[in-house]
Amino acid sequence: MINRIFIIAAIALFSTLSVNAQFHIGVKAGVNAGKITGKSFKEEFNYSYLLGGFAEIGLGDKFSINPEVLFSQTTATTDTSFTNTLPNFKNDQLKAKLNYLSIPILVNMRLFGPLHIEAGPQFGILMNKDKKLLDNGKEAFKKGDFSMVGGASLHVSAFRVTARYVIGLNDVSQVVEQDQWKNQALQLSVGVAF
Repeated sequence: MINRIFIIAAIALFSTLSVNAQFHIGVKAGVNAGKITGKSFKEEFNYSYLLGGFAEIGLGDKFSINPEVLFSQTTATTDTSFTNTLPNFKNDQLKAKLNYLSIPILVNMRLFGPLHIEAGPQFGILMNKDKKLLDNGKEAFKKGDFSMVGGASLHVSAFRVTARYVIGLNDVSQVVEQDQWKNQALQLSVGVAF
């Protein structure tokens, strides 16, 4: 249901944009410091990467809509409470590595000079089948994740330097009903707009 609403909203948004709007596409890469919150996981950020593409659709001098498609990775290690809840696990099964295809649609506002702020929703699609946690990460985690994104970026000529915070809004666990698992990430990336 969320998938359909998200797709319909994106199509409606893009179909109402002016043909004369300023438009750029670009590529970006960076660091994804992610974690899975919940008492089953250690409260620590683990570093991995993100890469993908973006578009900038100008709506006047100060605003733009920035849809992106990013491949990002999140890794986490379970806490001792996880083995208390599900005691039949071996140590090599207690790590999670999740690869997401993330689709944020952000509203970007220029504050002054090259400084911009951005915020908006993000939908993540779980791509991998991790063979450690529960012998199949796709069995332990839901296929989708809905998040909110907020951050700031510097636009210097064609270069984009972005720092943002991503907070998951829904429980991504399919295993432990009494413990909610949510994704969080701090992201730093560099991109080039064409």
